[in-house]
Amino acid sequence: MATKSVEALVADIQLLGTEQYEVVQSVRKLIHRMFAPCVEEVKYGGVLFSSGGRFCGLFAYKAHVSLEFGDGAKIQDPHGYLEGSGKGRRHIKLKTVAEIESKKVADYLPLAHAVAKSMAGPIDCS
Repeated sequence: MATKSVEALVADIQLLGTEQYEVVQSVRKLIHRMFAPCVEEVKYGGVLFSSGGRFCGLFAYKAHVSLEFGDGAKIQDPHGYLEGSGKGRRHIKLKTVAEIESKKVADYLPLAHAVAKSMAGPIDCS
């Protein structure tokens, strides 16, 4: 079974709605600006990002886009936007492009990246 490409998944997200598509594309651009090199892969129905270790993923739903942090429970939450209460994962729900800035996504990405790099054995998904 062939794995769906990132571009094919993003095209499918556009079918969910313009806002979800624009949020996904804007967050992808932000991540690539902040972390170079950065590798994207389609897994678990979303786009996962790796740069010295897998540090976040984007998942589009009908009503929002979820920016997920696999080790989010280890991230200090300086602004109070992380949601979730399990042992590991945390996420930020984004409904509009404006929320990328208002929910301080650019502040959370380096925190998630630092946690991922500190974990034993970085994951190489190339």
